[in-house]
Amino acid sequence: MMSAMSDVHARTTGERILQEPRFRPVLIRDMPGEQRPRERLRDAGPAALSDAELLAILLRTGTRAESAVTLANRLLSEAGGLERLARVSHGELCEFHGFGEAKAAHLLAALELGRRIAALNDEDGPPVLQTSVDVARMMKPLMEFLPQEQLRVLCLNSRNQLMTVSTVFVGTVNGVNVRAVEVFRQAVQVNAPSVVMVHNHPSGDPNPSAADIALTREIAGVGKTLDIHLADHVVVARNGYVSMLDRQVIKSSRTEEQPTPYEERTELTYPRARWRSR
Repeated sequence: MMSAMSDVHARTTGERILQEPRFRPVLIRDMPGEQRPRERLRDAGPAALSDAELLAILLRTGTRAESAVTLANRLLSEAGGLERLARVSHGELCEFHGFGEAKAAHLLAALELGRRIAALNDEDGPPVLQTSVDVARMMKPLMEFLPQEQLRVLCLNSRNQLMTVSTVFVGTVNGVNVRAVEVFRQAVQVNAPSVVMVHNHPSGDPNPSAADIALTREIAGVGKTLDIHLADHVVVARNGYVSMLDRQVIKSSRTEEQPTPYEERTELTYPRARWRSR
């Protein structure tokens, strides 16, 4: 009983202290107009705002004890920066003090829109994927921050235009877990002559493991049996990407020229051998 009364007393005392002007947190509404994030965005443009200010606009409100900007700063600090924040889940955000389902949804939706914009095709019509550069440019923004490995299959038509993208596996990508029938299921359904496999490494290192290489060779062999060409297997991560075709893990008689010996690169502008249309 005494413990409960003490808790109530401490809570009411704390609330009373917070209400005193010298202890009350500075809220956004208390800031001069030219210092408020929304007004600064309107007047100076979004590039002029800090990461915390942009986040504060998405969050809209803070808590009783801190402004939206302070909450955003604390979120960035505890998450370890924007890069790690981009990998948090809905559940993890909801566990963060000051967050609920609404704030988590707003933030995750904004992050996903950013990824999709980064992956947009510059030209009208379906994207044309002729090299690993094309694949990485489209898929890396969508997959580099995923918290788990995912294997996605891109189905291409005879002009190397993208037909469909499907996620066939979530977890640890290796030959034991990934079934060839799942890799080629969509290609059979849409009558695609070739496919590209793409998977991510959450560690940030794009270098393929022995299991990645073995899986690539196994899927390429099954593809020959089905007469569906495995054009490439691209591993994407925060620190770059690796193409199994460029590394000569798989070879294609349909390339215009044999790929040169692989050199470790992370630049998306590095020229790659093209695979021919079927």
